[in-house]
Amino acid sequence: MTQVPKLHNMLTVEISMSSSKNNLDKSRRNALKAAVSIGVASATLPLSTFAIGKPKPKLRVLGTHVTLQEELRKKAMEDLGIILEFEPKGSAAVLQKGSMSPDSFDLYEQWSNSINVLWRSGSIKAIDKRKITHWDEINSLTKTGKVTPNAKIGAGDAPYKLLHIQSDGSLNSNDTDNISYLPYVHNVDSFGYNTSVIEQGIEYETESWGWLLDDKYRGKVAIVNAPTIGLFDLALATQAAGLMKFANIGSMTRQELDRLFEILIAYKQRGHFSGFWTSVPESVRFMKSKRVVIESMFSPAVASLNGQNIPVTFAAPKEGYRGWHGVMCLSSQVTNRMEGVAYEYMNWWLSGWAGAFIARQGYYISNPGRSKQFLTENEYDYWYLGKPTTENLTGTDGNISVCVGQTRRGGSYEKRFENVAVWNTVMPTYEYSLEKWYEFLSS
Repeated sequence: MTQVPKLHNMLTVEISMSSSKNNLDKSRRNALKAAVSIGVASATLPLSTFAIGKPKPKLRVLGTHVTLQEELRKKAMEDLGIILEFEPKGSAAVLQKGSMSPDSFDLYEQWSNSINVLWRSGSIKAIDKRKITHWDEINSLTKTGKVTPNAKIGAGDAPYKLLHIQSDGSLNSNDTDNISYLPYVHNVDSFGYNTSVIEQGIEYETESWGWLLDDKYRGKVAIVNAPTIGLFDLALATQAAGLMKFANIGSMTRQELDRLFEILIAYKQRGHFSGFWTSVPESVRFMKSKRVVIESMFSPAVASLNGQNIPVTFAAPKEGYRGWHGVMCLSSQVTNRMEGVAYEYMNWWLSGWAGAFIARQGYYISNPGRSKQFLTENEYDYWYLGKPTTENLTGTDGNISVCVGQTRRGGSYEKRFENVAVWNTVMPTYEYSLEKWYEFLSS
């Protein structure tokens, strides 16, 4: 297990930065109807949640703009008969609040690199996987680290290493009934670039993380402002550009961090970086306004820009992707009725509709077979199998984001996850990397 040193000091740094059969109420009828339609036994909807005379329960979800989207909120409320309160924030702000204020949320949604911090701070508690309706359908990526036998596991905190809670309270890959997070959305990330300015490269051959440090794009480059994400984008870029080499990019030493940031600060001081974005909408604005021509990007941002006829390509770097895995976690403070509602919501996410929805923004779900029925054959072929689309495809915003004949960059789900260079990670030198990161931002 990756150790997180000096948790109190580490969090101090983070803080500094940043309802009779005929008389059922409408919400219960809708919930039962939804349960039948997705093959979930009505017994999974506890009467305590939808009891006559009780107000609808309100579930508070803290997370990022990536999954806390209004259409998802409305659909879940309709299907489950609950009130959902979403609180989306930027990555660093979500982790800060999640780790310090477990009473402020019932469920936490972010990425697996937050697990060590959340678990050690005591802000989340065990999820009983026996209560997860479709647990057996979750694929091997989270359970073994590989989506295919020949896949690279990737450096750093591969999510399977952090999944199971052991009897001594540690987290590792040994199977138990208690898990630290619900595996659900996931993807591989890289960078996006405007092909009206930068000639489109060849995936896995010419596209390189090193492009982020190419002097040709000086003043037109942006990086995600998240120390456990942007740090790896820049480390991959520095290594790809031949400026330094890491013994283990998923566990950098203090000396390696010193050298890395010496290089990066020099780039920053000569105006190479235009900005550091903290949310997907901000990254979209950076590219749309032509402030940047290349930047760290997440798939929904690329889909949004393409839907606005802005020619942005999501790179498939020859060095491999930075992988991430979405995590849904139970607050250590949630109890009784609300804990049951939280399990309802977690099971809803794996029941098919939500997985299909997020596929249209380029994200995968841990049990894709159940979401397949909510996608057209063409959609599934494009998003999961890497086949050319035979019709225009729309994103989650309803705009056309993929045109006839296009093939998903990086290929199939399996192909993309066979090429993970490093995962979003909290390294043993995390606290020191935070210091260096903020030094870099302020330089």
